[in-house]
Amino acid sequence: MTLAIKATGLTKKFGDVVALNGIDIEVEEGTVLGLLGPNGSGKTTIVRILATLIQADSGSASVGGFNVATQQDDVRNVIGLTGQYAAVDEYLTGRENLELFGRLFHLSKFDAAKRAAELLDRFDLSDAADRGIKGYSGGMRRRLDLAASLIGRPNVLFLDEPTTGLDPRSRQGMWKVIEELVSEGTTVLLTTQYLEEADQLANRIVVLDHGNVIAKGTSNELKSQVGGDRIEIVVDRVSDLAKTAELINGIGSAPATIEEVTKTVLLPVSGGSKAIVDVVRKLDENNIVIADIALRRPTLDDVFLSLTGHITEATPTLDTPKGRRGRKARR
Repeated sequence: MTLAIKATGLTKKFGDVVALNGIDIEVEEGTVLGLLGPNGSGKTTIVRILATLIQADSGSASVGGFNVATQQDDVRNVIGLTGQYAAVDEYLTGRENLELFGRLFHLSKFDAAKRAAELLDRFDLSDAADRGIKGYSGGMRRRLDLAASLIGRPNVLFLDEPTTGLDPRSRQGMWKVIEELVSEGTTVLLTTQYLEEADQLANRIVVLDHGNVIAKGTSNELKSQVGGDRIEIVVDRVSDLAKTAELINGIGSAPATIEEVTKTVLLPVSGGSKAIVDVVRKLDENNIVIADIALRRPTLDDVFLSLTGHITEATPTLDTPKGRRGRKARR
């Protein structure tokens, strides 16, 4: 296993506020690590340290094999960074922005223009290349910002909430681009408040809350912490609730529970697909009329709520721009 990013015991305080409290993370080459948590959980602070924008108070970290504290120039040569807000110049065209970034990366005028054209085509921005980006949509600006971070062909890419504020279609488009980059061997550290985004993109997930790592693992490993699948049975008659629970208890991995208001019986199960067949057969044999039945798999919403006791929502803190309210994970 070759690590593209390794951090051990990272701490950071801003005045009396502890932003990071001994963070350990590892990211294998060619994979995506998702840092999942609300505003103020420490996600952006980690990115800033790893991108050499600020220094940790203690702990150590390396990116691409280079120490972020002592080999900053080497680190910067192997990374790309897309922050929460587009870093492009709105008074220039899309093409001019990318050519400017190319020149800042010491490309020749010819090579900068060539690289800009390649990226404009890749991100489906060629038709708008020579328009001022004041007229770009939010999704177009984010794609241009991501394109700018790829000018230097980085091995490691930091994406700090890359889809915040985008509509669902634009978000899906960004996901596709990120997946393509990873398939080509790029290592990605992704920070997000969107639970479904971490589920979709990340090989492994680190869950953060108030500067602490509260869980880490694959999406399935994290979901298993909240009890696995469950079958939800809505019966036709309230009078059948108790009997239904009694009949199916032997099928589940834990006793069934009843919600009288919704006429629902909840049954935790393992091997959900087979269990749902067994439940339907058992109830049919006993003449229980089912209004609805579904197999529900736990989501990362369930995981975060189980681990922290609250949803991914926060008030403004160190990771939140001044005066801006925190956002919920789902919109």
